Amino acid sequence: MTSFTTTDGTKIFYKDWGSGQPIVFHHGWPLTADDWDAQMLFFVSKGYRVIAHDRRGHGRSTQTATGNDMDTYAADVAELVAHLKLTNAVHIGHSTGGGEVARYVARHGAGRVAKAVLIGAVPPIMVKSAANPGGLPMEVFDGFRSALAANRAQFYTEVPIPFYGYNREGAKVSEGVKGNWWRQGMIGGAKAQYDCIKAFSETDFTEDLKNISVPVLILHGDDDQIVPIADSAELSIKLVKNGTLKVYKGYPHGMCTTHPEVINEDLLAFIKR
Repeated sequence: MTSFTTTDGTKIFYKDWGSGQPIVFHHGWPLTADDWDAQMLFFVSKGYRVIAHDRRGHGRSTQTATGNDMDTYAADVAELVAHLKLTNAVHIGHSTGGGEVARYVARHGAGRVAKAVLIGAVPPIMVKSAANPGGLPMEVFDGFRSALAANRAQFYTEVPIPFYGYNREGAKVSEGVKGNWWRQGMIGGAKAQYDCIKAFSETDFTEDLKNISVPVLILHGDDDQIVPIADSAELSIKLVKNGTLKVYKGYPHGMCTTHPEVINEDLLAFIKR
């Protein structure tokens, strides 16, 4: 397995296929680089260099007890980018990975990043507060933590249902996709995944979004049951300097998996323009 070790001793697993302009994929919680299979295979076939890592504490990376926060996630990406000597890269993040992209590009990406993409992404901030009245109540995220601590294996059989919109009338349910979600979640560390709930729900990316100068594509399904569009993409597009928002009618949170034939072509068009 390909990996490198960060300055704090954390082993980060990554995939690095092909050559050409690099595209770096950032996965959602509590998943791994494997969640990008449909995109990695597509873009490597189009002549791009595709890279995806397992965030610290997730997948095949070190099951860290500390550093499970957005600042450290972004710093890990910066070390990975330096390790691979990447320039002119496109960074694509889904869900929690979208927050990771926003923080990395804003704080570490100068001179190295060509474009950024946020898909079903958590910015600007998920949790409800006086400053963010449209957010989800803290009780929702406390429920995630309680369910994970009580029976992570069972919890991870339930989350894929709304994640992929499988609870909607007429949805074509894939047992393989559900099982693959569970597999990815269960190979990660429970402590890191528990901590990551705070990272993806309470981190405020407002200033990160304002500080991104490269072109940003924001993609979101209007039936996203995990990261509701009204308090995420529809606010993020108002904060970035050079952004494009595309909304997909009826698409779920996990639309990169349920509709890769659509998402991949839209990503390709953005990268090529």
